[in-house]
Amino acid sequence: MSVVAFEDFPELAVPSPGPGEPIRLGSEAHKALFCNQLLETHDPYRPAVIDWPKLDEATRGRIVSLPIWDIAVQTEEKAGWNVRSYAARIGDPLLKAAVAMDAYEESRHKLVLSHMVEAYGIKLDPEPSYRRPKDPEWAFMVTGWSECIDSFFGFGLFRIAKESGFFPPELVDTFEPVMREEGRHILFFVNWVAWWRRNMPWWRRPWFELKAIAVWLFLIAERIGIAGDMEKSDKAQDNNFTLNGSKELGVEISFAGLAKVCLEENERRLAPYDARLIRPKFVPNMIRLALRFMREPKAA
Repeated sequence: MSVVAFEDFPELAVPSPGPGEPIRLGSEAHKALFCNQLLETHDPYRPAVIDWPKLDEATRGRIVSLPIWDIAVQTEEKAGWNVRSYAARIGDPLLKAAVAMDAYEESRHKLVLSHMVEAYGIKLDPEPSYRRPKDPEWAFMVTGWSECIDSFFGFGLFRIAKESGFFPPELVDTFEPVMREEGRHILFFVNWVAWWRRNMPWWRRPWFELKAIAVWLFLIAERIGIAGDMEKSDKAQDNNFTLNGSKELGVEISFAGLAKVCLEENERRLAPYDARLIRPKFVPNMIRLALRFMREPKAA
C-alpha cells in the first residue's frame, strides 16, 4: 500500500465554526471543527532529515535495552495500513482528507522509529507481512481506541523519562512532535466516533455499538496478555509496556503515582485544542475510579 505524500493533500476551504460559537455533536460544524483541527495543526517535519543526537554509550545502552522497539515499529506500520484502508472508503472530501492525514502521520511515525533504530544500532526482528484489513472500520476503531489507551500512559511515561534523565533533553526534543501528534490523533478519533454515531444510518447503529464493545474487549484482552496469539506476534507481552514501563525506565513509582502523572499529562497535552471538541474519557475515568480505591504505599 503506497504512502501518500503531504503535498498530495487537497486544500479544502471548509470553514470551522467561529470562536465561541456553540456546536452540536454530529453537526456539519462539528465535523468541520475536528477535521480542520487535525489538518491545520499538522507539523510538516521530515523523518529523513532529523539530526539524531549523539549519545554516550551508557545512554545509548539504556535506549537500546528498552523492550519496545519491535512492537512499536510494527504497531505504527499496522496503524498506517488500518487508517489508510478506512480513508479509502470515505466519500466526504473533508473527512477523507483528515483521515488520510491521520494515516500519513501514523506511517511517518514508523519512519521516525526506523531512522532512530538505524542511527543507534538497535536490532529488530524481521517484520511480519502486512495485509489490508478485511473490515476497515473495525481496523480504524482498533487503532483509534488502542491509541487512546497507549497515549494516556505514554504521555506520563514520556514525562517520567524526561524528568528522570532516562531520555536526554536532545532526544526528548526530537520525539516531542510525535507525542503532540498522538494527542491530535486521539482527539480526532473520539470526535469522529461521536460524529459518526449521530450520522450513520439508523440500521447500522446496533451493529456499530456491538463492534465497539468487541473492540474494547479485544484491546483489554490484548493488554492483559490473553490475546497474544490474535496478532500472531511473539512480542505481544510488550503491549503492556505502557502499563508497567516505569520499571524499564529505572524509576520506582507506584501505579497510583504513575496514574496521577498520566492524568496530569493527558490533560496538559489536550488543553491547547478547541474546548468544544470532546476529549477521550473512558481511560481517564477508569483510572480516576481505580484511584478512589487505592492507597499510596507508606514511605519507608
